[in-house]
Amino acid sequence: MLNRIIVAAAAIAMTAPLAMAGPIDSACVRSDRARGNSPLCGCIQRVADQTLSRSDQRRAAAFFKDPHHAQEVRMSKSDADNAFWARYKNFASAAEAYCR
Repeated sequence: MLNRIIVAAAAIAMTAPLAMAGPIDSACVRSDRARGNSPLCGCIQRVADQTLSRSDQRRAAAFFKDPHHAQEVRMSKSDADNAFWARYKNFASAAEAYCR
């Protein structure tokens, strides 16, 4: 009986989706500005999940480590950078409103 319980528990644990932090959450928690504020970083990640692709999230996460890179993207003349910046601004506005 005990073996069946252990096997069932292992099967449930292996098939349950794993809670993984997204790239924004991970970068946020490690940043000096957030100071490990996990609830805030989790909220920002939830907004990112709703507004940014996974690729955009990875790109935006780099801004936590190198804020100057955000300025370079913002000032870029590239159509791709401009399209990304528009999506990023939408995300940032939504995160600010939702995660206050």
